[in-house]
Amino acid sequence: MLLASSSTAGGFAASNWFSVLWIVGLFAVMYFLMIRPQRQEQKQKSAMMSTLAVGDTVLTSSGFYGVVIDIQDDTVIVEFGSNRNCRIPMQKAAIAQIEKPEDAVKEQEKDKDKKSKEDKK
Repeated sequence: MLLASSSTAGGFAASNWFSVLWIVGLFAVMYFLMIRPQRQEQKQKSAMMSTLAVGDTVLTSSGFYGVVIDIQDDTVIVEFGSNRNCRIPMQKAAIAQIEKPEDAVKEQEKDKDKKSKEDKK
């Protein structure tokens, strides 16, 4: 009888360790699938916001394109469209993408190169 009770206790301890390892493994998977990518995205967004400058074209989270006119602590003033009177202050958090004028010129040059190569063929 004593022998049977000790083997049962050993099996109980092993199943406890397995349960603890299962929970730890579950938290590790949650960290790598949810928390870590979100932190990396936040780092990318803060790096993007640090490069924000006057004259940059921005895409807001609501889908509007505009040009940055002024930058303050947490707000930027964005000019929308060709109407010079449409200037709206908004939070930096409302900016989804930034396009530098230099990047736009490089893309246009690449497009021209592609078209000229296609015309030669």
